[in-house]
Amino acid sequence: MPEQPGTDHLVQLLHRTLPDTLLGIYLHGSATLGGLRPHSDIDVLAVVRESMTHAQRRELVEELLTVSGVEGRRHVELIVVVRDDVRPWRYPPTCDFLYGDWLREEFECGVIPSPETSPDLAPLLTMVLRAAAPLHGPPPADLLDPVPHADLRRAVVAGVPELMDELDSDTRNVLLTLARIWTTLTTGDIRSKDAAATWALGRLPAEHRPVLARARAVYLGEEDECWDGLAPRACAEFLVREITESYAS
Repeated sequence: MPEQPGTDHLVQLLHRTLPDTLLGIYLHGSATLGGLRPHSDIDVLAVVRESMTHAQRRELVEELLTVSGVEGRRHVELIVVVRDDVRPWRYPPTCDFLYGDWLREEFECGVIPSPETSPDLAPLLTMVLRAAAPLHGPPPADLLDPVPHADLRRAVVAGVPELMDELDSDTRNVLLTLARIWTTLTTGDIRSKDAAATWALGRLPAEHRPVLARARAVYLGEEDECWDGLAPRACAEFLVREITESYAS
């Protein structure tokens, strides 16, 4: 059976930090798309009645720094949205709070996340609605509107330039995310990263397959991350061209 994510500590933390405004807590991401992989985060969305205070933001960050990726626990990505910011739906949506360990250095230096528009919420909310995996509260459809397909498409494409900027520092994740974007644009589905890579591998030219196959194998814990003798940038640029053509069509 797929590994079940340990979320009790996160649910307790959110109840303690947001006792009066918390409406729902929902699991999404790898845990609901085929199971956690060796490098998977625990992805959680919380829906609240009103925007968090500065003190609540600081408390959440300080607590998450002590549990996310610490003492054998998985890394946590926590996003908080205000219900009235996403229902009725409008684009781009607003993210009230975001914690992810790629921002750990900033948080350790005292940065506190504040509300900002986030196209990435479109695929995330779509995954939450499809997974329907509440950790607390009603089914997500009681709090969230469906994301129009046109907004889902433009949201996934919006992040491509930033992904390419991160190719050298986060090669595996960028390649798999590009494959996932291509898959979503072509099929309308949001698949796990390894499932999206499998779909894309059958459509890649032969010279690019070893690169994406390596990214998928690393993600599954089958190989070490090493790109010697491979050309990840050429593969990424091919994927971007396919994304551009798929979006245009």
